Amino acid sequence: MSDHLLQGTDHGVHTITLNRPDIRNAFDDMLIGEIHEAFDAVSRRTDVRCVVLAANGPAFCAGGDLHWMRRMADYTREQNLADAGGLAAMLRAIDQCPHPTLARVQGDVFAGGLGLVSACDMAVCADSATFCLSEVKIGLIPATISPYVVRAIGARASRRYFLTAERFSAAEAHRIGLVHESVPMEQLDATVQALIKILLANSPMAVQDAKRLVDSVAGQDINEALIAQTVAGIADSRASADGKEGVQAFLDKRKPKWLL
Repeated sequence: MSDHLLQGTDHGVHTITLNRPDIRNAFDDMLIGEIHEAFDAVSRRTDVRCVVLAANGPAFCAGGDLHWMRRMADYTREQNLADAGGLAAMLRAIDQCPHPTLARVQGDVFAGGLGLVSACDMAVCADSATFCLSEVKIGLIPATISPYVVRAIGARASRRYFLTAERFSAAEAHRIGLVHESVPMEQLDATVQALIKILLANSPMAVQDAKRLVDSVAGQDINEALIAQTVAGIADSRASADGKEGVQAFLDKRKPKWLL
């Protein structure tokens, strides 16, 4: 792991920090591989309750590194397929992380950087940050990040910003659902910590199951099969160790064991 990606764990919160501030935290194939590896590793850890994706410097992520893009200009289609597959695998590793993931966006986010933000469960940004899906300006499309961005902001907003490549503000990012909170820079860390505190107060098992629940029901027809699936889900939840402990703690008016 290079010094382009920093990591640390504190009281169950694992922070992964992009650390290429001199090039606005743009990523190349090496950094993509490191981010993928970092999320794969943290996904297997039982001592982690929450993952924060952060960045150093004035920008959160400017998308692709120019040197990497210059190399791609000479790639064959087969090489481009393999290269894009690495980016897709990284985004999926973020999306499929069993722990809650939170993007701490302190600065501008361009192109592929929006994939990082969209793949996280939650995102908080400084109100000075700007956003841009800039790919069409250089003859490309935001294909690899599109499943996560469209899921985050919807098809209607995606059509506008995929097609125009215009910059939009933190307020607009909040309005369309790309970020959950937009706050003054001096309040960013406090807002992130407030969300972390809320997450850590909840059942670790239920939080992971709730994350999977969203994926399993989103976009599905409400039919007998889905109803049966959700009935089984709550039954299993009630019978689980955390379910039994949480309900009993509530009835006993005490803290559940995961808070002790």
